[in-house]
Amino acid sequence: MKKPQEMHQKHQGYCLGIESSADDFGVGIAGFDGEILANKSDSYIPIEGGIHPREAARHHAEVADRVLKDALNAADLKPSDLSSIAFAQGPGLGPSLRTGATVARALASYLRIPLVGVNHSVAHIEIGKLKTGVTDPVTLYASGGNTMVTAFEAGRYRVFGETLDIALGNCLDVFAREAGLKNQKGLPLGAAVERLAAKGKNLVSLPYVVKGMDMSLSGLLTAATTQIKMGSCCLEDVCYSLQEHAFSMVTEVTERALAHTEKKEVLLTGGVAANKRLQSMLNVIAEDHNAKFSVVPLEFATDNGAMIAWTGVLAFSHGLVTPIDESYVKLRWRVDKVDVPWIH
Repeated sequence: MKKPQEMHQKHQGYCLGIESSADDFGVGIAGFDGEILANKSDSYIPIEGGIHPREAARHHAEVADRVLKDALNAADLKPSDLSSIAFAQGPGLGPSLRTGATVARALASYLRIPLVGVNHSVAHIEIGKLKTGVTDPVTLYASGGNTMVTAFEAGRYRVFGETLDIALGNCLDVFAREAGLKNQKGLPLGAAVERLAAKGKNLVSLPYVVKGMDMSLSGLLTAATTQIKMGSCCLEDVCYSLQEHAFSMVTEVTERALAHTEKKEVLLTGGVAANKRLQSMLNVIAEDHNAKFSVVPLEFATDNGAMIAWTGVLAFSHGLVTPIDESYVKLRWRVDKVDVPWIH
């Protein structure tokens, strides 16, 4: 990123953010005072299986115009009211990211306003902080594509632990599909697992793998799906056991990070943040360490444009923009490779 030219620097106005890292195409608009004026999205839902990147990208291209208009209408703004355009530059699925980046470049070029590339993972943390009021938390970011424990130190969000293979949200989604569970009323598959887990009573023995400060979930997923195929345990008990093992792993790593950093806030963000059982487990370890536990509001838990817009505001306000010729997407852009000058 480079500092914006003075002719483009506006200290007041609005940032429009575009999120397109996976299956959601989201557009949010944020004021420089932290107000979220709009947060609209449209999700690609595959006929079967997981996300098909090219089909998701095609979906994003088809709905982009409508979602943009919905967001501007919701905010009661005209394109000329915008001060900057932010977009999810990575990490994520290449075709999906490139579609959002293309839309963002076109808007920024046409409106002659700065473009700001935003790290998707940093955005999940920042929207959680904005909406809960926490300032310096240990954060568990758990979603379909990412699972990590982070905390700010020396100019960046440092990773204190992460998954070595699949993400927590992906683990739950794949298990749900293997178990024949269906999306209901637009809810993610993980919600179906949570609903059945609440009815489980018996803890089934499954792999529990924490290596140092990292965790592995692929063996747990394989073992849980094998239990379903064997039919030796009822589905409710397997859902219950899958959650207990997976959530205990990420909670253990979060508690270790909390003990190490001695921070006084714990934040849960990302799509899996909606799970009440995970919330309760993290609340217990926070209380044990005299820390405040907070969870991102449901509207901002899954991928959304508002988080990109707000992080765009933070970056732009501290002199960061992305030249068009440097706005290529970064599929594996790690959170600990991103400078965050807005935190001191």
